Amino acid sequence: MQSRPTITKTILVVDDDEGILDATSAILEYEGYLVHSTLDGASVLQLEGPLPDLLLLDIWMSGTDGTDVCRQLKSNADTRHLPVIMISASRDIEQYARDAGADDFLAKPYEMKELLEKVKRWL
Repeated sequence: MQSRPTITKTILVVDDDEGILDATSAILEYEGYLVHSTLDGASVLQLEGPLPDLLLLDIWMSGTDGTDVCRQLKSNADTRHLPVIMISASRDIEQYARDAGADDFLAKPYEMKELLEKVKRWL
């Protein structure tokens, strides 16, 4: 009996903190996800080709703010279905993230288990 091929889900991680970007990417890759990452929030709005299955997006970034990116993605018919989990070191701005259209919120520093639970919920 042949085993079914594993379908790998793609996650785009966007954070202007390289350490968080690297650690989050490593955790997700270890769990079997295909991970792309960028330090530049504005680059998300230039996505071409197949979209990721999930976007982990920092709220406060130098340059383009994550809430602006989220609002633009959610207002575009081609990208509004893309699940967005916004992340921030400020725990008290979850409503701000949701008002921007985020599907979920994760406060930094986050536990690996919490990150993986939220990712699985949206994939």
